[in-house]
Amino acid sequence: MDNLSECKRKVILVTDGDRIAKRAVEVAAKNIGARCISASAGNPTRRSGKELVEMIKQAPNDPVVVMLDDRGFNGAGRGEEALAFITAHPEIQVLGVLAVASNTENVSGCTVDASITNSGKVIEGAVDKSGKPKHDPQEGDTVEIIDKLNLPLVIGIGDIGKMDGADEAGKGAPLTTRAFQTIIEKSGFAQDLAVLQPDGAL
Repeated sequence: MDNLSECKRKVILVTDGDRIAKRAVEVAAKNIGARCISASAGNPTRRSGKELVEMIKQAPNDPVVVMLDDRGFNGAGRGEEALAFITAHPEIQVLGVLAVASNTENVSGCTVDASITNSGKVIEGAVDKSGKPKHDPQEGDTVEIIDKLNLPLVIGIGDIGKMDGADEAGKGAPLTTRAFQTIIEKSGFAQDLAVLQPDGAL
């Protein structure tokens, strides 16, 4: 890692924040040793980008998971505004974004680097709300801005905490956990951490 990168807080963004998603994200974050900013949850997001950055900076360790939600608002809602602010902040390094599918109408969606299906497979292309592969862009109510932000990694996933029960928090939120693990692996964060901690423990 270079010195500038070391100084930045490492963040994973999630474009969902309702009650069910919040619980699944909290469980999945714990599974990978991340810190979840639970106060970022909300449908829609209630915290500003500036407030969330301050919370991220106070988290005891990286990576830090932040939830952002537009509650179906077409165009740039509060969740997307906060997402853009966090992404542009000089003290934040976004490792990746978990682009959550929804049935929001009349949205342009975003391009993904990979997706997690409802069976836990990592695939090329997008998935729908149920976690089934699809050929169209990843569609959701807080993802329209993603293609404009030049983010390093975008992973698609279905409705967090649901997907016909496959991602329930009570089951360990396995699909959200797999998505976080994919971001950790593809971003290079695991390798960077191994340099600091020779045993590679998260």
